[in-house]
Amino acid sequence: MSEAIKVKSLTKSFGPIHAVRGISFDVNNGEVLGFLGPNGAGKSTTMKMITGFLEPTSGNVEVNGFDVLENPLAVKKSIGYLPEGAPAYGEMTVKSFLNFIADIRQLTGKNRKKRIDEVIDIINIKSVIDQTVETLSKGYKRRVGLAQSILHDPDILIMDEPTDGLDPNQKHEVRNLIKDMAQNKAIIISTHILEEVDAVCSRAIIIASGKLLFNGTPAELIAKSDQSNIDHAFRMITTTEEDVEPTIT
Repeated sequence: MSEAIKVKSLTKSFGPIHAVRGISFDVNNGEVLGFLGPNGAGKSTTMKMITGFLEPTSGNVEVNGFDVLENPLAVKKSIGYLPEGAPAYGEMTVKSFLNFIADIRQLTGKNRKKRIDEVIDIINIKSVIDQTVETLSKGYKRRVGLAQSILHDPDILIMDEPTDGLDPNQKHEVRNLIKDMAQNKAIIISTHILEEVDAVCSRAIIIASGKLLFNGTPAELIAKSDQSNIDHAFRMITTTEEDVEPTIT
């Protein structure tokens, strides 16, 4: 499998607070990487640096062979990003919001309408397509956020808590969608739901206090515990490092 994302010695500081401390990892095409850690571990900060929304203090990121700082537009074209909270324009209808995203992603002609219709069906949001975003439930807002992230059919997906706010059936649908898309994409998801890692991810990374503590398969994570329980292993690993300084998400 070819490398889609290369992260090397990535560091981010906000004044005296060290949010991310020299982490390195790769993500291959066809791989789903689960990004795990307690609140304030530095997960969202790392994802924002990979997507180019935050500039690293030091270190570098390459996406599809492009340096995030040197070729930011090429990187953003390759990435679909679902940030925390799935921000959108509340006064827009779902349809107008997706058309707005299609404009940004420079989708044109027949392919534009075809792709919008496909995504509406894939994410199952047809019933709310004419509602304004501000009237949607948290779960549907999250679905709309997911729809915008895949609209341009990117090679790489970065999703921060993709199933947050979804009911059990919706979570199942999204997890199946992620597994289907992983056949020809590189995907990173952050999650606090450890069963999601076992169900969806081919590999897991754990960070705490901005440091990388584990990089391996879910089975290897479980093997680090004397119990066959991923939750127990997760707690064991994240409590082996002393929190030297306060960190932020």
